[in-house]
Amino acid sequence: MFSHIMLGSNDIARSKRFYDATLGAMGCAPAEPNAKGRLAYTHRGGRLMITKPLNGEPATGGNGSTIGFAAASPEEADAWHKAGVANGGEAIEDPPGVRHTPNGDLYLAYLRDPDGNKLCALYVMPAK
Repeated sequence: MFSHIMLGSNDIARSKRFYDATLGAMGCAPAEPNAKGRLAYTHRGGRLMITKPLNGEPATGGNGSTIGFAAASPEEADAWHKAGVANGGEAIEDPPGVRHTPNGDLYLAYLRDPDGNKLCALYVMPAK
């Protein structure tokens, strides 16, 4: 359904440190700014792009928005979360762990990136 997700940043270098670390914990290669100063991360069939807003206004996190990253294991979600906190992110919600839902158990870890975007690493636990 989605071709990519684009997030605004007020500081591309700061975002690069954060996303290189968090996505690197999931095996994604670091991004290099392109000719327009944008970062592009491609991994596991998904594409995340980071840019300064084209209208010149400050980047802000979307209220009620969450971007989810598929984790390969609970350990990968934990590594993602730890890397995010160590690189300017903020731990939010409950600590990383299993959440029991009507559709099965999920391992979730939540962060806000340095620009306030809400992010989640999600691993679907095997059915019992």
